Amino acid sequence: MNFTRRSILVASVAAGIAAMPVIALAEETLNVGSFSNNPPFEFKNQSGIFEGFEVDIVTEAAKRVGMTVSIEGYDFQPLFAATSSGRIDVAISSITITRERLVSQSFTQPYYDSGMGIAARADGVVNGLADLKGKTVGSHSGSTSHKWLTENKDKYEFSEVKGYNSQQDALLDLAAGRVDGVTSDVPNLEYAFTKMKGLRVVEQIRSGEQYGMMMTKNSPHLGKINDALSAMKKDGTMQAIHKKWFGTNAPDQSSTLQEAALPKG
Repeated sequence: MNFTRRSILVASVAAGIAAMPVIALAEETLNVGSFSNNPPFEFKNQSGIFEGFEVDIVTEAAKRVGMTVSIEGYDFQPLFAATSSGRIDVAISSITITRERLVSQSFTQPYYDSGMGIAARADGVVNGLADLKGKTVGSHSGSTSHKWLTENKDKYEFSEVKGYNSQQDALLDLAAGRVDGVTSDVPNLEYAFTKMKGLRVVEQIRSGEQYGMMMTKNSPHLGKINDALSAMKKDGTMQAIHKKWFGTNAPDQSSTLQEAALPKG
């Protein structure tokens, strides 16, 4: 009887010790959610592996704080619920930092400055925002670009504002003539037009948008990941990542290079 109890006790302790590395490994994983079709910020390559500007940033930042990343694909809008509920630790998808979002989410310091652009057909009659009066426009649902269209519908007298599941869906409708203009962030549009011919950015709108990593409100990872971003800006890593994906150096005064405080609502 004593032998049996002793054997059970030893086996239980051994099982507990064996389980410890697994628990430790889980604690070292940063669970990331990302829209899977947002080049050059994030996208899946032919092997189904995530690549892109923000993928490189979050991977390097996690590495610097002793963590590895596990990236899972999401549609854009569900990312907000996924961070709020704790299903993921971080969301990346060229997410603009806004006061409204800071009410329920936390953000790292920004690392990319973006302006909004209006896309139209290269052979069409739309050459700017004024030409969209009485016409149909669209954008990615849930994006700040779509919000801008909705808020300015009456001001610019758009006949209809359409929402799409992705920027690509909106641009396909633009190319087919089902909408007259599409709004999105300029870098996304310019990258898309290297693949999709016959479309162009006809006007840029200054919006002051900046992208950051979105996290669960008051996330325990926020401070250390933010510190890692500051270090990456200081040592040139962020500049190297920018040049890799955009082909140019980021401007000296851009958020890609300038350290900043954590955004507050």
